[in-house]
Amino acid sequence: MKIVVIDGQGGRLGQLLVEGIKKSNINCDLYAIGTNSNATASMLKAGADYGATGENPVVVACSDADIIVGPIGIISADSMLGEITSTMAVAVGRSRATKILLPTNGCKNQVVGIKQMSMNEIINETIIKLKEIC
Repeated sequence: MKIVVIDGQGGRLGQLLVEGIKKSNINCDLYAIGTNSNATASMLKAGADYGATGENPVVVACSDADIIVGPIGIISADSMLGEITSTMAVAVGRSRATKILLPTNGCKNQVVGIKQMSMNEIINETIIKLKEIC
């Protein structure tokens, strides 16, 4: 099972995801794909198996991923302060992978019908969902 975690900016969300996935002992190859080197480094430090940075790694990793996890902004061009290119958003959207998108509101994408949760609550729910899928 190939799980791809995509994050940008400082990589804190991705770092928490990687830590949670590793602690939960989900049997997978865990790829950390950062939109910048700081995000990638944070996720690798947290224990990701593989890491790469930039647009092309997003495209390549999404092409054969089983699950893609990241903030909802990864499907919206120019989100995350412009770090998500249209090519990245299309790669995520077209991937046959199951996508687990975290409702972080910093990307100017508002998801209605969900309760407001802390970052830790969002991470915990994501790990539960990953375990169900895996």
